[in-house]
Amino acid sequence: MSITKLTEKAISLLKRLIETQSFSSEEENTALLIEAWFTDNNIPFKRTKNNIWATNKHFDESKPTLLLNSHHDTVKPNSAYTNDPFEAFEKDGKLFGLGSNDAGGCLVSLLATFAHFYAQENLKYNLVIVASAEEESSGKNGLNSMLSIIPHIDVAIVGEPTLMNLAVAEKGLVVFDAVVEGTPSHAAHPNNNNSIYNTIDVLQWFKDFKFKKSSEALGDVKMTVTQINAGSQHNVVPAHVDLVIDVRVNDAYSNQEIATILQEQSPCTKITPRSLRLNSSSINPNHDLVKAGIAMGRETYGSPTLSDQACLSCQSLKLGPGDSTRSHSADEFIYVAEIEEGIQIYVELLNRVIT
Repeated sequence: MSITKLTEKAISLLKRLIETQSFSSEEENTALLIEAWFTDNNIPFKRTKNNIWATNKHFDESKPTLLLNSHHDTVKPNSAYTNDPFEAFEKDGKLFGLGSNDAGGCLVSLLATFAHFYAQENLKYNLVIVASAEEESSGKNGLNSMLSIIPHIDVAIVGEPTLMNLAVAEKGLVVFDAVVEGTPSHAAHPNNNNSIYNTIDVLQWFKDFKFKKSSEALGDVKMTVTQINAGSQHNVVPAHVDLVIDVRVNDAYSNQEIATILQEQSPCTKITPRSLRLNSSSINPNHDLVKAGIAMGRETYGSPTLSDQACLSCQSLKLGPGDSTRSHSADEFIYVAEIEEGIQIYVELLNRVIT
């Protein structure tokens, strides 16, 4: 099938995906649409929960395997929408609708690319594609659950909106729950150990603290206090203040190292990571995928935003049509031309590496 025809079918699928609700953990109906797309293209597939996956026709276990992945779940629509988030419509070259940019455009472009290479013989890499669920919630039944089911992966392209530039590294994430303690008391009585006042110095510590190791691709670790909760009534000094700290981890640290540093050095009475599994990820700048992308004129950068790369232990590259700044925004859209270009670039990139 021609690239033009595959592109037409990809855009048609994206419109149907937009018009079908698929919040994280509620992707049953978009999974059915993707199943129908595979059937229509005569490609055998498998389904595990709401993850749809397939391998190329001439899969050879003696060859390395390249994963193509993007997700079909969405966040809930931003309250500032002026359009119907579930209406897919085109205007001024833009395709509007929830999930159009994040990451429907990437997903359908990768599906078209996989279909293009599906039946080709003598590829240097096997191909596995996973249209995954629960990316937006980092849920337990997303791509992370598929890694023991699909063939062993040697390298991956994760489809997220990057303007088709090469995100050669991505920051990891650790969220901490922390406690600042004090002495509870009646507000009318003296109290030199007020937990809320104690929090002033603690917040200053988090604002000023710098992790020593920087990264060429990802820069410094970024730590931000994002939530504070304390107190239940006006005349009671609370016994403790609860904080939430968001830490975006570069590739100079493991998540465990970040946790150890904060548990040893922070002034909080208690600081506990919610999870250590969302590590930073990267690909060797000398990998053939990176060199091919650079030769095609694509730029490289380090991404501060999290994706399903975080659950992969292999080298991975984030690459896709659309613009990350549009993700989760009101009246989300992707340019139709971005999808057309995305498929062309994906195909050319893989032609340079796997054929």
